[in-house]
Amino acid sequence: MGLELYLDLLSQPCRAVYIFAKKNGIPFELHTVELLKGQHLSDAFAQVNPLKKVPALKDGNFTLTESLWVLAAKSLKADPSWLRGASAWRQQSGRTSSRRPIKSF
Repeated sequence: MGLELYLDLLSQPCRAVYIFAKKNGIPFELHTVELLKGQHLSDAFAQVNPLKKVPALKDGNFTLTESLWVLAAKSLKADPSWLRGASAWRQQSGRTSSRRPIKSF
């Protein structure tokens, strides 16, 4: 079984995940969770995401429940080299962390 996406396309983060997957040709099985009907609050959906929020991505036994991490995981499926680009940028700029530097007063 491949990727399973639990989305409601009324949600902007869900649309971003959906569009990204379609644009990059990442195969997935779509499970619609209708927020207006409260389907995200059901016990059945709580088995997928105990936080009862969408989007959620399931890949076998592994589940991601935050939209930014879902996009990052899908990016790795589409093009694993994007992570190397981020580390190269940090090395060129002399940054070892993605956190903003602390200002001293």
